[in-house]
Parts: sequence; structure tokens; C-alpha cells
Amino acid sequence: MIRAVVFDIGETLVRDDRYWGGWADWLDVPRHTLSALVGAVVAQGRDNADALRLVRPGLDVPAEYAVREAAGRGEVVEEPDLYDDVRPALAALRELGVRVVVAGNQTARAGELLRALDLPADVVAVSGDWGVAKPSHQFFERAVALAEAAPAQTVYVGDHPANDVAPAAAYGLRTAHLRRGPWGFYWADDAQVRAVADWSIDSLHDLVPIISANRER
Repeated sequence: MIRAVVFDIGETLVRDDRYWGGWADWLDVPRHTLSALVGAVVAQGRDNADALRLVRPGLDVPAEYAVREAAGRGEVVEEPDLYDDVRPALAALRELGVRVVVAGNQTARAGELLRALDLPADVVAVSGDWGVAKPSHQFFERAVALAEAAPAQTVYVGDHPANDVAPAAAYGLRTAHLRRGPWGFYWADDAQVRAVADWSIDSLHDLVPIISANRER
């Protein structure tokens, strides 16, 4: 019986367009250039921050992030950055009686901005606050604690096979791989991903009947 659903953030709930666009503007390269580089590192299975280091070799990303924030050109997460299905799907899940948790690899600042949006979720948490990030098992340990349910009664939803689906499954959570964003689309039909994920979904709306069916068992 599913008692909780935990959501990744980037390209699951929030579009990354503004995030990468801001970095492209800051590094003074065309947005299309940085977007293409992100795609290249995704295809290679590398850290997406490597796209920034391809533009500026040796870049200290956290330090540069702090400089951007100090210059007033830092991170922004607003209502238009949410995918259209986020609010209705999360609200529908809460109506089913499951606990809804948002937990992803984001900065502490992003966590503040997300909480300010007042999402239909019981709690919003980010790796920047915890000091541990996916795919570490400590991240999923904390996520399960917030879910207030056993791993087998908790579904982790995300787009990234290596950061979301595989490590969540290894920790004992049920998993839903979302066909969204570069990672979600690129690995949507990968046999290994489909073997690990309990469900493959095209929209957060797809979760509602899945969770409903697993609440009734």
C-alpha cells in the first residue's frame, strides 16, 4: 500500500529553462550553446555542471553561483517555472490521503523559493539544506524520514535514471521514471531503466490512478 510520494524537483516539478538561461547569460554565451552542451554531457552520463566547465574550464561552480547571487543575478523560481501538471497532480494525490514530499538536489536558495510558492505538498526539502545529495543513500534516508512511511510504501518520482530511479530503488523505494526533460526523454526507453522503475510515466497526472490503485490493495 502506497502511503507517500516523494518528488524530484528539476525537470520533474520545475522547468530548467530559466536556470540554464541565467547561466548562459552570466557566462556570456548564447543560450542555445549552453543548452546543446547540457545535452552533450547528459548523453555522456556526466554531471550537468560539466556543461558550465566546458564553457569556462576550471570553473568553481559553487563560488561562481555565490558571485551571481551577490550581483543580484542569482537563482529565480516562480510560478511560470512550474510544469502545468504540478499543482493539480500534487493536490489530487493529497486528496487520496497520501503524504506528498518534495525533495531534490537543489540549493538552499532554491528551497526557499520553492517553499514560497506554497505547493500542495506536506514538506519541501533540498540537498542544499541537508548537506547530502542524490544519489547518496543518506539523501533517500532523509527523504523516507520525511515521507513518514516505509521505503516499500513510498514512491520516488524523477526524470534522472542515475540520480533518481536507480538509487531510490536500491534504497527500497518504489520508483516512477518521468519522461520529461533531457534525462527523462533520453533514457525513457532504456531497457535497464525500465527494468528498475516500477512505472514509466509521461505526466504527473499518470500517478493519480497508479497511486489510487495501490491505495486500495
